[in-house]
Amino acid sequence: MQIKGKVVLVTGANRGLGKQFVKSLLEAGASKVYAAARDPKSVDIPGAQAIRLDVTNAKDIAEAAAAYGDVQVVINNAGVSTRSPLTDPASTQDVRDVMEINLFGVLGVTQAFAPALKRNGGGALVNVLSVLSWASLPNGGAYHISKAAAWAATNALRIELREQGTLVVAAHPGLIDTDMTAKIDAPKSTPEDVVRLVLDAVARDHEEVLIDDTGRAIKQSLSTDKPAYIAGVTV
Repeated sequence: MQIKGKVVLVTGANRGLGKQFVKSLLEAGASKVYAAARDPKSVDIPGAQAIRLDVTNAKDIAEAAAAYGDVQVVINNAGVSTRSPLTDPASTQDVRDVMEINLFGVLGVTQAFAPALKRNGGGALVNVLSVLSWASLPNGGAYHISKAAAWAATNALRIELREQGTLVVAAHPGLIDTDMTAKIDAPKSTPEDVVRLVLDAVARDHEEVLIDDTGRAIKQSLSTDKPAYIAGVTV
């Protein structure tokens, strides 16, 4: 489906990849872009409509779905990362906190806006996942768990939403040059390139998009005798 003329909602739109999604969507001719963030005042993108939406807050989600029922494309971009060893009992709370945003936030927003997508012709749902859906970095277990779960949820949602004509796209970027990865010294994709490839996948009705060579190599490894989820990932 083409973005031109569509009404799009982007979560986590005040910085990093989310901010770039909003800019690129407007450049692509979206008729309206709802730029969602916990604090709408933190969104400063000309042409976008900043809205309040904390993806961990059921009331926020319900109010947004009621107020913005013209949405045709939902981009679940909001996410968070943390680093701690799973063998440390303190990491259990990290897992819960990350799951609230990276998994339950995706589910909550999707559940609330799926009826609007159906009313508006089916549309598209884009879930920003990660190559770490399939493998883990050292001390990155909480993030890996959340993205693996979100990938599984995305696959299940695709089956459920197919009947109403909703395209469900799973995006699996590697490292992106944003503030989230500022302390990691390794090759990174630019937010502009990631968004371009994701929107191209939407335009081509592709249900999965791999962004870089790292993602392609990790995905390919899954059918070998040395899959990345056993070997791990180093940067």
